[in-house]
Amino acid sequence: MDATKDSMNETAFRAEVAGWLARELTGEFACLRHRGGPGDEEAFPALRKAWERKLAEGGWVGAAWPQAHGGRGLPLELQLAFHEEYVRAGGPGRMGHIGETLLAPTLIAFGTPEQQRRFLPGIREGREFWCQGYSEPGAGSDLAAISTRCWQDGDMWRVQGQKVWTSLAHESDWIFVIARSTPGSVGREGLTFLLMPLDQPGIEIQPIRQMTGEAEFNAVFFDGAATDAGCIVGKPGEGWRVAMALLGFERGASTLGQQMHFVHEMQLVVDAAIATGTAFDPAIRERIADAWIGLRALRHNALRMLAGNDGAVRPESLMYKYAWSNWHRELGQLAMDVLGAAGDVRSDDAAVRRLQQVFFFSRADTIYAGTNEIQLNIIAERALAMPR
Repeated sequence: MDATKDSMNETAFRAEVAGWLARELTGEFACLRHRGGPGDEEAFPALRKAWERKLAEGGWVGAAWPQAHGGRGLPLELQLAFHEEYVRAGGPGRMGHIGETLLAPTLIAFGTPEQQRRFLPGIREGREFWCQGYSEPGAGSDLAAISTRCWQDGDMWRVQGQKVWTSLAHESDWIFVIARSTPGSVGREGLTFLLMPLDQPGIEIQPIRQMTGEAEFNAVFFDGAATDAGCIVGKPGEGWRVAMALLGFERGASTLGQQMHFVHEMQLVVDAAIATGTAFDPAIRERIADAWIGLRALRHNALRMLAGNDGAVRPESLMYKYAWSNWHRELGQLAMDVLGAAGDVRSDDAAVRRLQQVFFFSRADTIYAGTNEIQLNIIAERALAMPR
């Protein structure tokens, strides 16, 4: 009886989400359907910010947060349902994703009550947007190798250094930064996690133009940039613990939404195969079937990863980034092979251009957020307990 009740509740909830999106993703927002995802993040930034405020009005921003912090306290199964229905309806890439799903849970877990009162409402209401200051030039995939430094200066913290590949920094109001606060420290020791306003002297944001033609990534330079002493999350030297917890939240329920986005991209590949006639090529048909099987395997592994999540790092979560990034890279290559010669030249045809974006952006999937080699080391050491 409980299972039947839960099923009915989820069915009604999915209908609620789908109905709301059908009503609201219209008019000025209609052009946002299936836009703004990876490789397309420069699409309509101002309108997507307005869409965040519309989502907030509907009570969908921070819906997974505890009610005590302004959320709806949605259980995991309804979080998954929301993300799936959102992508199924063509919901655009979220400008508030980093603030809502990465920083906010971190502040709820590690932030002071003052920090929670100061920052959570701006995220929940779609008024303030965040970016992530982790990667650095020369550090490769090793976050512990960062050299950006910070120090306390009276009632302020100051930062000197550089971050790179900072998604949407030019569209953000704030950045969370991990920097080295203990001189002479190495590796995971001596790091501190800071919240910093971007609109200030001492911060310069430079776009990085990619081969896709877009520039959603940026280099961010800090030259004595300042933030309030109350904007440190945790204690000085505890930055690694906070940073790793934040990355753990990245493997949350939104992973199923990501896979629904992959479903949409795969359908675009199938449509292109039919349009170009390559769908009749036995080799292409076999690769499409393999891609579908791989996507179903990703879904089942994600459900396994999320089931009974008690906050512990599960082996399935350590495998997830390696698995999806390789699958997506292969889909990008399949897209180009389906297009044939038409894919070799920059096109104004929207269908061709979208698949070219998938191809170009997916080449980076196995590099950013930890290269394949780093991911395999993590799996070996942390999941299989093999020696370093």
